This record gives sequence, C-alpha cells and structure tokens, in this order.
Amino acid sequence: MSFIRDGIDHVGVLVLPDGVAADGRGAAVSRSALVTWRSCHSAMLYQVYVNDRFAGVTDDVGQRRLVIQSPCSLESAVRVEVIAVEPAEADVNFAGQVGKAAVNDGRARLTLLRSQMLPVGATVNVYSDNGTGQIDYEEPLNISPITIWPCVQDKAGFGMAQFGAGDFGCDAAASVGFGKGAFSRAEFGLDADLIEWTSPALAAGRYQFAAKVFDASGNAGPASKADTITVMPAPKPVERLDVATFDPLKNQLTLKAIG
Repeated sequence: MSFIRDGIDHVGVLVLPDGVAADGRGAAVSRSALVTWRSCHSAMLYQVYVNDRFAGVTDDVGQRRLVIQSPCSLESAVRVEVIAVEPAEADVNFAGQVGKAAVNDGRARLTLLRSQMLPVGATVNVYSDNGTGQIDYEEPLNISPITIWPCVQDKAGFGMAQFGAGDFGCDAAASVGFGKGAFSRAEFGLDADLIEWTSPALAAGRYQFAAKVFDASGNAGPASKADTITVMPAPKPVERLDVATFDPLKNQLTLKAIG
C-alpha cells in the first residue's frame, strides 16, 4: 500500500471563524478548518481527505497540522481522515483507494488470487455460512459466476497473446508483468492479479466465506476458505445537533442528536 493509516491518532478538527465578536465568540463560521493530529512516523508527509476527497498535504515531515476547506455541510456529518505518504508521493491523489478502504458499511470484501495456473473459461463462486457456522455450498452469494479471464489475452500461454514475444510456451505479452500486480504470488516473472468481491450488506456478527473455482465444463475444484470475518457496521452518522439543555450556573451545554 502506498499510504499508511496506522500510527496516526488524536485527529482533531477545529472550524475557524471569519472573525471574533466583542464577547470572544466567532462572528461567523467559515469553510476553513484546522486539522491536527499525532503520528509515530518521522520521515513521512501527510495528506488530509474530506469525505474521501483530497483536501491538502503537508510540506514538512514534522508538520502535524493543516488548514483545509471543508464542505458546506449543515445536514450531514463530515468525515476527515489523515494518512501518511512517502515524500515522493505527496501529490498523488489516493482518493479512490482511501474512500474504498475507509467505508465500513457492513460488507465483507474478499480478494481472490487470479493465478496463471487457472485455465481459460474458469469461473469462481463465493459461499457463506450466513453467520450460522456452516457454509452453504448450494447457494452462491454472487448473482452470476465471477469470470477469471474476461479478456483471454490476459491469460499467459502459447499463442494467447503476441506470439513469440515471451518465453517458450508462454507469450504473456498482455498479462500482468513483474512488479505490476500481487508481487511474488505467481510464477516467477509474472505477478498475479487480485480479483476483489464485495458482499451485500450484512448484519453484525461473525461470518465464514469460501470460494470454489469451476472450469469451463462446470467441474468444481476444492473449496478455499477465508478466515472468519467479524462484521461491525458503522453507526449512522449524526445528521444534526441541537441544544437539549443549558445550565447557566455550571456554564454547561448539553447537546442532542437529531436524525
């Protein structure tokens, strides 16, 4: 992974007012916000993402704060995330990867290794125990079989790509090359592709998943089981806060969530 989430904590967001009134309160709320954090990394720069969109990057490895522009969101929560990146990748926009990895919507995500050992015409079905502890191999979770080689040119083999451009018996001109895919998880000189499958929304619980590969004739290989996955859907974000009570003697304000 090109960015790091671990080792970053105490992330705080302070909305910056446009000015200060006579009583010390903010005169108006702007779209600027100060993001602060702590980190155990000493030689990294930091990017800030707001609702999975790239909002800014630090310019010094010791910097632990950044002013960003937040969206005008009065009805829904705003999610701010800080990630660490190598200085050479400071300007790389990881929005697609950050958003994909950050979503905790009660769905399980499995990665399947697409090795060159799998034949043309092969498909995969995914099965689950539905939280019961016993995997049901009669009803796959995927609506239609997952095709291993949607494009036959991605499969390395004799006469299957640019003839004579690869090693003997293996053209491989269009397949994933060295260092381009899942490194070291396939034949030497050829990395393996990873196929990602996402489950439907699941209730909280512990689930087991398994996959079976079928050849073009429908013959099934042995089941490959994944580790047990604990699903904990994220709570629904608070859409709006309102004042519940205020104690003038203690100068204490109590808020309540709405929606």
